[in-house]
Amino acid sequence: MIRLFVAIRPPAPIRSQLLDLMGGVRGARWQSDDQLHLTLRFIGEVDRHTAEDVHAALESVRHPRFALSLSGVGAFDRRGQPTALWAGVSPHDPLKALHKKVDQAIARAGLEPERRAYSPHITLARMSRGGGPVQPLIESAGNLSSPPFEVGDFRLYESSLGPEGAVYNVVARYPLG
Repeated sequence: MIRLFVAIRPPAPIRSQLLDLMGGVRGARWQSDDQLHLTLRFIGEVDRHTAEDVHAALESVRHPRFALSLSGVGAFDRRGQPTALWAGVSPHDPLKALHKKVDQAIARAGLEPERRAYSPHITLARMSRGGGPVQPLIESAGNLSSPPFEVGDFRLYESSLGPEGAVYNVVARYPLG
């Protein structure tokens, strides 16, 4: 079985800006440079044949290039406890349109469509139980922004769990434009 997801890889200057934010939050497991991405669709574990079908379906996705900017920092929580810190991006419309096309392609490959609402973000850290507080970071970096960066492709990644956390390997790249 192979664990897959589809994502956009931010360019190096944007990743550097995100890495500079990281630190100072107890219980935060910060993402490494290699782990920074903007998920379009989590697929999960599939067999090799299904992975090939997903790849073939994603090759048919056509979407124009577009620009994004970093836009704020926030946290996801469960029952009042932070579970992840994230950086937002804007604008959402071209991203949501690409997400929809990716989701439709994956459904054509025989997988269930995404049921959750799409919430575009770049995960900065996953939080341990009892970690935090996160509010000081959110307040200090809440106005995070960046110059626009061009999204010229999206990628299919394989995720493997290693001793240092998840390791992401690019399986395929799909150009936009």
